[in-house]
Amino acid sequence: MLTRIFMALGLSALPFTPATATSSCAADAMLVFDGSVSMAEISFDIQDATRIVDARVAIRRAMPDVEKFRRIGLITYGPGDSACSGINLRFPPISNAADRVIAEVDAMVPEGLTPLAASVERAAEVLDYRTNPAIVVLVTDGNETCGGTPCALATSMMGQAADLTVHVIGFKVVRDFFSWDNPEQKDYFEGDTVAKCLSDRTGGKFVSTETVDELTEALRETLGCALIG
Repeated sequence: MLTRIFMALGLSALPFTPATATSSCAADAMLVFDGSVSMAEISFDIQDATRIVDARVAIRRAMPDVEKFRRIGLITYGPGDSACSGINLRFPPISNAADRVIAEVDAMVPEGLTPLAASVERAAEVLDYRTNPAIVVLVTDGNETCGGTPCALATSMMGQAADLTVHVIGFKVVRDFFSWDNPEQKDYFEGDTVAKCLSDRTGGKFVSTETVDELTEALRETLGCALIG
């Protein structure tokens, strides 16, 4: 019946799709993934898996769903020659990135500290954020521990960016309220990771997750594409 209606109106009968992607889907994205030593820890329940094990499950579930919407690249931080040097560009944005992201995260051995501000800045640079639309999705289990200043960084980048959005996914976040190497924590937040500043100041989303299902959904929401009916 629909085909006859389309033909009567002079229109082609196209396959049905549930929604139409917005223009933001054209923007490349970088996933910044926490590989610091705390990702090898468990939560308060000693029967739980380590954070990295649960995060790998979420990555395997989410990536095949989100790779169809945009090109995605990967930066990891943690393992390196020194505690704060392990910022690693695994690859810039590519099409069909799921298998490669999954393989890289599966191969990681958590080590080192958390240079999250420097890692997000590196990701934005890879995307050439001063001239191109850019999306950065940070997955972290804690606060900045390498002396970076996420709030100041976000303000600085927004003053230069063409169209930058940083989404932050906190996964089983370990809060460190009095850290000497996290100078912005005491001034800006009451309980959240200071990384929230990056999303607050760039118009992104901050999603706090505790379970594999929550992390999976947060990855789909931030790396995927906003849809309109």
